[in-house]
Amino acid sequence: MKIAYIGLGIMGKPAALNLLRAGYTVGVWARRVEATLPLVEAGATAYDTPAALAAAAEVVITNVADTADVEAVLLAENGVASGMARGGTVIDMSTIAPTKSREIAATLAQQGIDFLDAPVSGGEKGAIAGTLTFMVGGEQQVFARMQPLFAAMGETITYIGASGAGQVAKACNQIIIGATISGVAEAFRLAAANGVDLQQVRQALSGGFAASRVLEIHGQRMISGDYTPGFKAVLHKKDIGIALAEAAAAGMTLPSADIFMQRLQQLIDNEGGELDSAAVNKIVAQESL
Repeated sequence: MKIAYIGLGIMGKPAALNLLRAGYTVGVWARRVEATLPLVEAGATAYDTPAALAAAAEVVITNVADTADVEAVLLAENGVASGMARGGTVIDMSTIAPTKSREIAATLAQQGIDFLDAPVSGGEKGAIAGTLTFMVGGEQQVFARMQPLFAAMGETITYIGASGAGQVAKACNQIIIGATISGVAEAFRLAAANGVDLQQVRQALSGGFAASRVLEIHGQRMISGDYTPGFKAVLHKKDIGIALAEAAAAGMTLPSADIFMQRLQQLIDNEGGELDSAAVNKIVAQESL
């Protein structure tokens, strides 16, 4: 199976490398040519446009920043849709609005191209290790056919439902992660205010019901003060914005997501948008002053 990969960032680059290691023929395209070089060195072929890339592939995977980027690489002039043959498949690993995923799926279907929305969780570490979590929406038979590809990049692969369902699940994921980051930061603020060692608190909590990947990984980031991004705050803000918009459309509120959004915005306003979203801890710490 010939695979094309678009979006060679923090998670895309290692995911594409894992496809190469699994024995797939991989083509790549990026706006910045230098982003393709590590993949070319590993055996991938670089193309000049998304259309040329898609013309040489049976499956195109996109993993880009936002809705506008997905629409541009898929549907714009010289985009994937203009080059891909009927019977091809597009897998979008980006996180975008469920409504847009459904619209894109419908547009591509008119050209005989299948579409799966397959947003991921697991961050840079999960992408490198090949242990990403996939939440997939689209036609179930297409999902079944793409299982080997998902298995080359991830570990937990779940079919959620029709087009857009994967994006809904990802919005739920981002709410939980955001609320837990806030909760860990608040707990550490309380511990610090009482002169208690944060590393010891983290170790103790990791053995009980408070245990989580957020406490394990982001908790350590908060203690060490190392916010090298596994997932940038500016992208987490975009994802929480999607969740809040979906909630508003359903006539409901998400108080914990609202609070996390406010903290992310403060972090971004303080030039922390390129830090890991766990840096919200810096904002929580300031709230106690």
